[in-house]
Amino acid sequence: MNRRLRFLLSLITADNDYQLEQAAAGQETARQLGVDMEVVYADSDSVTQSQQLLKVIQGPPEARPDAILFEPVGHTALPQVATAAVAAGIGWCVLNRDATYLSDLRRTAKVPVFSVGSDHVEIGRIEGRQIAALSPPGGMVLYIQGPSQDTCVQQRTTGMQETKPASVQLTLLHGQWTEGSAYRTVCSWLRLTTSRRTPIALVAAQNDVMALGARKAIEEQIAGAERERWLRLPFIGIDGVPKTGQSWVRSGLLTATVVVPPNTPLGIEAMVQALQKGLQPPEQKYTTPRSFPAIEEIKRGIRD
Repeated sequence: MNRRLRFLLSLITADNDYQLEQAAAGQETARQLGVDMEVVYADSDSVTQSQQLLKVIQGPPEARPDAILFEPVGHTALPQVATAAVAAGIGWCVLNRDATYLSDLRRTAKVPVFSVGSDHVEIGRIEGRQIAALSPPGGMVLYIQGPSQDTCVQQRTTGMQETKPASVQLTLLHGQWTEGSAYRTVCSWLRLTTSRRTPIALVAAQNDVMALGARKAIEEQIAGAERERWLRLPFIGIDGVPKTGQSWVRSGLLTATVVVPPNTPLGIEAMVQALQKGLQPPEQKYTTPRSFPAIEEIKRGIRD
C-alpha cells in the first residue's frame, strides 16, 4: 500500500490510567509504523461507543478508517457493529475482551478480524498469590471488583479464587474501573455499622485506581488510631502502569500491583502486517502479566 493507513482506536474512558496508557502506547506504535490514528473515548457507555463507531462505519467511504481497534465498554463486544465494519471493508480488532462471534465473522471476512487480550485469569491468579503472601491465615480481604457484567471481572475473580488461601475470606464491593467509583462504594460501605467490626487484613482491587480510591475513602471516613490501623494495611491493585501503579508501589501508597502490558501495540502491529500482506492474523493473541514486585520480593518484605 502506497498511502498511509488510517486507524480508529476506541477506548472505554479517559478517566482511567490504564486506558490512557492504552492510548499512549497505541499512538506511539502507530507513529513508529507510519499509521494515522484517531483515539475516541466512550465515557463508559456502550451505547455511546456503538454510536461513535457506527457513525464512522456508515460515513463516506473516503473518510472511513482502514481498521478499528476497540476495547468494549460492555461484555457483548458489539457483534452487529463488527459485522457492519467488516461489510464496509474495515479491519476489526477487539481489545481486552472475549468475542465469541469472531470465528463466524472470520469465515467470510475479506479484512483482518481478530482479538488481542490480556490473560485475565492469570492476572487474577497473580493477585491471589499476592493475597496469599500478604494475608494472615483466616484473614478478611476487602475485594473491589469492576463492573459485574464484564467478563474480565469474572475471569480475574476466578483466577484469584484459584490461588488465594482457602481460609482467606472476601468482602466484595463493585466499582466502575475509576478512582471515584471505588471511593464512593467504599465510603458507602464504611457507613454501615457492620463494616468497622469486619477484621479487614488487606484491601485488594481489580485495578490500581480503584485501590487508590479505596485508600482515599478510608483516609476521609475514619479518624484517629483506627484510621492509622487501616492505612497500615496492604493495598494491592492491577494494571501496573509505570507512571501510576508502579509509582504508587514505590511511594508506599500501594503494596503491590499486577503489571498488565497495554495490548494496543500488539493489535496495531498485527493489523498493519495483515493489511500489508493481505493475510488473516491468528484469531487471538495475548500479552503476559507479571507481579510487581515479584512474589518472592513481597514475601521477603513481609519477613523483613
